Amino acid sequence: MAVKMVIFAPDVMESLLTYSKMAYPNEGILILRGKSKKGVVRVTSLMVPPAAIHAHSYSSFNWSMLPLDLSYIGVAHSHPSGNANPSDQDRLHATGRIMVIMGYPFASTSHVGVFDHNGNRVPFEVGDVSK
Repeated sequence: MAVKMVIFAPDVMESLLTYSKMAYPNEGILILRGKSKKGVVRVTSLMVPPAAIHAHSYSSFNWSMLPLDLSYIGVAHSHPSGNANPSDQDRLHATGRIMVIMGYPFASTSHVGVFDHNGNRVPFEVGDVSK
């Protein structure tokens, strides 16, 4: 089923923006965890991938270093350039149900883009993820 909406726990959104600020001027990368039901993805937590690579124009990690966990729903990474849209490389390497991109200056949700695995923009909100 296509992703219709993404809901982030408030602490998750705050952590995405804070991690991006800490990684700047390099890209930061995080694994998104949560649940998906009837086209609504609820992001409940984050995970820092082991042995992640952070550089100015890319970030990556090796999925084979992670234990099997069905709560992985996508990847979030920052764009120090400020552009919160997926690049061709982002679209090529999208993994999971959603991709989240935080753009500099990482100050608010207006600097966040959420996309499905095909790179199509998906609406999102910050709120209660317990439903």
